[in-house]
Formats: sequence, C-alpha cells, structure tokens
Amino acid sequence: MRFSSPLVPATLQRRYKRFLADVVLPDGTETTVHIANPGAMTGLSAPGTRVWLSRSDDPKRKLPWSWELAEVDLGSGPELVGVNTARPNPLVGAAIQAGTITELAGYATLRREVKYGRNSRVDFFLADKRPEGSKPPCYVEVKNVHLMRTKGLAAFPDSVTSRGAKHLDELSAMAAQGCRAVMVFLVQIGSADRFALARDIDPNYGIAFDRARKAGVEAIAYRCVISQTQIIVADAVPVLG
Repeated sequence: MRFSSPLVPATLQRRYKRFLADVVLPDGTETTVHIANPGAMTGLSAPGTRVWLSRSDDPKRKLPWSWELAEVDLGSGPELVGVNTARPNPLVGAAIQAGTITELAGYATLRREVKYGRNSRVDFFLADKRPEGSKPPCYVEVKNVHLMRTKGLAAFPDSVTSRGAKHLDELSAMAAQGCRAVMVFLVQIGSADRFALARDIDPNYGIAFDRARKAGVEAIAYRCVISQTQIIVADAVPVLG
C-alpha cells in the first residue's frame, strides 16, 4: 500500500483524549491531528517523538492531518512504526488477494464487514465456490500490532480490550460450526521477528485467546516493512502465544 501523497514529518507535543495530538510542523506551525488508534501507544507517544502525517483534502473533515507513523528506537536503531489502525484491514485484504498470506490463499471470494455472531461484523469472509473438495467458509479478524517492549518481540494488546475478547469468542462460535476461524495479527514493526500476547496488560484477553485456540481458532502474525512512502505486508513471524 502506497500512501496517496508524501507524508509530512512533525514533532509530537502531546497526545490527549486518545484520538487527538498536538504537533509542530516543519515550518513551525502548531496544529492538532487525528489519531486512528484507541490504544495506549506505549513507547510511541512521548513528547518530542518524530511522527509522520498524511493530509486529507476532504472538506468535510474537521482535522485534515492524520498521524500515520511514529519514528522510534525499539532496540535496533530508529525505525518507523505504523500507528493508524485504519490501515491493517486494507493491507490484509490486499495481501490475501495477492496470495502473500499463504494460510488464507485459494479462496474464490472475499467479502468485507460481513455480519456474523451476536451483532458483530467480521473483517473478512472467505468462501470457495467449488462444489467438490471445497474449503470451509473462513472468518477472519484483523488486529493491528504496534507494541514492542523487548527487542524483536511484538505484542498485543497494548491496552485492555473487551472488544477484542468478544471477537475471539465470536470466532470460537464459528469454529464450533465447522468453519475456519482465523485471527490475523498485523505487526506494523519492521524489526519484529516474533509475536506474543501482552498477557500482563490484559489477562482477560489472554484467557479468551487460550479459549479460542482450544476451540479451533487459528492465530497467525505477519510483519510489515514500512517506509515514508508505503507499507508492505512482508512475511509471517512465529506466534508464541
């Protein structure tokens, strides 16, 4: 996924109300930007952090700037981390269709935001039209991963997420009906070489994850390569649990 226009660097002053941040642009202008990220953003939102912004020309938007990347040192020198949680679904959808996510390859159709479970919508629903030897329907949920507290080890979640636990239970119900159910953790940290749950941050999510795995829910993690011009879904990393 290439950004539609060049990203603009800025210096973070503060993040507040979860979805807002004040930054200083290269010309010294101070402005407020939108953050599409409800998490804690641990290690990514300290004042003085160099951030990268996209700008929307939509006249209906109150805040034209969006925070896309944080430039931080996670143990291997400065690198870019994707913080915009609106990006993972399009990235994963394109990667599925391109065959990059091999575990989800071979399906004939892909639909987005399909209703399922108890008043929920699954990120992706994959189906095979072949009558003989067809794959079972597949329900896919996607989570953005931008937390790293140990060099190379990406982790999720970075804050308590009851919604995330609900998604795991919904996937478990689909697995019980004979469908495939897959949780995709998209790691927007290029230096990550493995993934694990941050069980200390949200023990209940860890319990829901273990329950889901026992029910047959699959868990996979893919790492992204990130630059100021594009984000590429690159390769799988081990899920340590």
